[in-house]
Amino acid sequence: MAVVQGNYDSKFAKVAEAAGEMLDNGEDLGSSVTVLLEGRPVVDIWGGFAEEGRPWERDTITNVWSTTKTMTALCLLILIDRGHVDPDAPVATYWPEFAANGKDGVLVWHLMSHASGVSGWAQPVTMSDLYDWEKSTGMLAAQAPWWEPGTAMGYHALNYGHLIGEVVRRVTGRSLGRFFADEVAGPLGADFHIGLPESEFARIAPVIPPPPLPLPEGTDPESIVMKTFGGPPAQAEASWTTPWRTAEIGAANGHGNARSVARAQAVIANGGEVDGVRLLSKDTLDLVFEERIAGIDQVLGVDLRFGLGYCLQADAQPYIPTGRVGFWGGWGGSAIINDADRNLTISYMMNKMSGGLVGSRATEAIVTAVYAALG
Repeated sequence: MAVVQGNYDSKFAKVAEAAGEMLDNGEDLGSSVTVLLEGRPVVDIWGGFAEEGRPWERDTITNVWSTTKTMTALCLLILIDRGHVDPDAPVATYWPEFAANGKDGVLVWHLMSHASGVSGWAQPVTMSDLYDWEKSTGMLAAQAPWWEPGTAMGYHALNYGHLIGEVVRRVTGRSLGRFFADEVAGPLGADFHIGLPESEFARIAPVIPPPPLPLPEGTDPESIVMKTFGGPPAQAEASWTTPWRTAEIGAANGHGNARSVARAQAVIANGGEVDGVRLLSKDTLDLVFEERIAGIDQVLGVDLRFGLGYCLQADAQPYIPTGRVGFWGGWGGSAIINDADRNLTISYMMNKMSGGLVGSRATEAIVTAVYAALG
């Protein structure tokens, strides 16, 4: 049986069992799980391998893919809370060039809730373009939306952080990664990075790529789903490279572990404050849980509901309860759940990526075990 290290309250023993079972059955190679209840860690465990022959240790980190989006959303929520950004204002209020090509009506909340009509880069675009901030944001500013903004969702797979990050940069003069480090990771002591220094590379558990994305054969190359995933094509192997790791890709290249993700995100579940560090007010938190848009996402093809920057419970995630619960996860299965009704944060990060785009068997097993322990 896999050895799961760390600590957990006896009430949550089944969570450790679930994590160990996923390591034993090969669903996971290495993973970490953290559960905070009223800001207090009741589960902080890790196990398995960072890569063959190298154990996953307490401070191992990995590329968490779209779990990064919750950190990006948190940055903009902080600016909203401070009155520097209005979620109902046009993006062009802060980024004038973005009004080009019919985007003058795109609002800030459209970016945060995947409703802007700009869910990817127009071709031609390469992965190296993402590493060039000025070029990649300039491309987004120049292109036309692919649907009428605000009328439907289309998952902003790789450009979410560039869109929101440019608003952050225009308002603060700081890059997304710098703002996150200064205003979130630093004050909270969270070992999470959007743009990882090379000095931290030795701690990385490289991801194991999943099977190919489950796109239906014969899908129209001009469809929103194909344009989104083709602009540029998502390649898990890119995360092994130095340019990817050191870039600031606020949609997908955050590096951390369950502990650091939970530490940063607990402000959403814990009234906007953790250990005396207040990042958000009650009024701003209310915006997170107010539905902004719902329906079948045009990119992911599943039924989703979004508040401001966070997904709310919908049919695609039956194991997550209704109520004031804001969550998201990453390609391959990582997950962060903020349950404000229970002052509960659940974080699960791993390096072996499962197929599919929304959760995995391990995600469901671990989350289900947490809620079962709560009764």
